[in-house]
Amino acid sequence: MSETVWLSQSAYDRLSAELEELKTDGRTRASKAIELARAHGDLKENAEYDSAKEEQGKMEARIRQLTEMLRNARVGETPTGDTVAAGMVVTTVDEDGDEETFLLGSREDRHAGLPVVSANSPLGQALLGAKVGETRSYAAPAGEFAVTVTAIRPHE
Repeated sequence: MSETVWLSQSAYDRLSAELEELKTDGRTRASKAIELARAHGDLKENAEYDSAKEEQGKMEARIRQLTEMLRNARVGETPTGDTVAAGMVVTTVDEDGDEETFLLGSREDRHAGLPVVSANSPLGQALLGAKVGETRSYAAPAGEFAVTVTAIRPHE
């Protein structure tokens, strides 16, 4: 099952450019590295060949990841309003009084100094639709937690 991912237009453009580069120049570079390593002889004892094949595998995995993500992306302006939505900056306080501010969205839409919580994570799912002052509970591997939303703002 594919997840819908919220992306800003700039993140979508950056990821589209990365995908295009990997599918063209990246694949060409990987093929040349494998061809060069193959020329060094016996493939069973050829660490350079193994390394080139491993890098090619990682690149192809990233191509698949980006293709799927961009296919399922919701792109557009940062949402506004008084309820938590993907693409907003949310501040919460937990039961111990610890405050946390983060972007609710995709890790691919990262920004300096602002951690990202996936809108599809247990915390993200619990917070969607919440208003300032509401407390939401969610289950995580370490147990059941509750956080109170103290601020919501559009991401700049």
